Amino acid sequence: MAQNDGEHRMLFDIRGRRKNVVKVVYAVLAILMGASLFLVAGPVNIGEIFGDSATSNAASQFEDRAVKIEQQLKKEPEDPNLLLALTRQRLYAGNARSETNPETGAVQLTVEARQQFEQASSTWSEYLEATDEPSSSGAQLVAPMLFSLAETSTTVGEAEANLTGAANAQRLVAEKRPSLGSLSTLAIYTYFTFDYAAAAKAGSEAGKYANTKFERETLENQLEDSEERAKETEKSFAEFNKATQGQGKEALQSPLGGLSGGSSLSP
Repeated sequence: MAQNDGEHRMLFDIRGRRKNVVKVVYAVLAILMGASLFLVAGPVNIGEIFGDSATSNAASQFEDRAVKIEQQLKKEPEDPNLLLALTRQRLYAGNARSETNPETGAVQLTVEARQQFEQASSTWSEYLEATDEPSSSGAQLVAPMLFSLAETSTTVGEAEANLTGAANAQRLVAEKRPSLGSLSTLAIYTYFTFDYAAAAKAGSEAGKYANTKFERETLENQLEDSEERAKETEKSFAEFNKATQGQGKEALQSPLGGLSGGSSLSP
């Protein structure tokens, strides 16, 4: 029986040069997944921000609330309170649409979850433009969400933008709520923007809040591991860009998206 090519298309054509592209993609994903797992194992479990995955019914409720807020925004499109509320509802809906891997306990992004997170990210950007005093509690929700989106981005450029967004959001948290957890997370996110000097500075600030030898050693190990992973990521991004050079639009559609099976940031 003949098969429908549209229904049975391979995720990747691994012939020729594209075989090397796929290898690079998997290397990037492995590094990012390792980084997020490392964050969960750190002094502060940032996955706790999200909490347990909600039911499908709860997701629908969040989405319904988001639609109502969007209706209000048509009358007041630059209202920062409405934009922040919409960001939260889309983020909550995305978390509720996520699934938990029964073997690892990691939260995985479904297609629906990622769509909600993408909308939350877009609304967060609008919110930042509309306010002079960004919410640190909102930023604390958004930062790990953006890192999660980086794991499943569809291009290297998109991954880099999400990583930068995650670091910027975490910076808002660390500035208003400086602590070992907030500053060490800022350092880790900043390493993945490849600004190693700024990351080291944040790490140094985090060290001031380490009260025990165990905390100091744990922090040092975290930062060393993150710097190493970040350098591997930077190298892999460069290799990916080189491997896809001249391949046009097709190359842009075949890099990071979906291969990781979702985010491991939540417990």
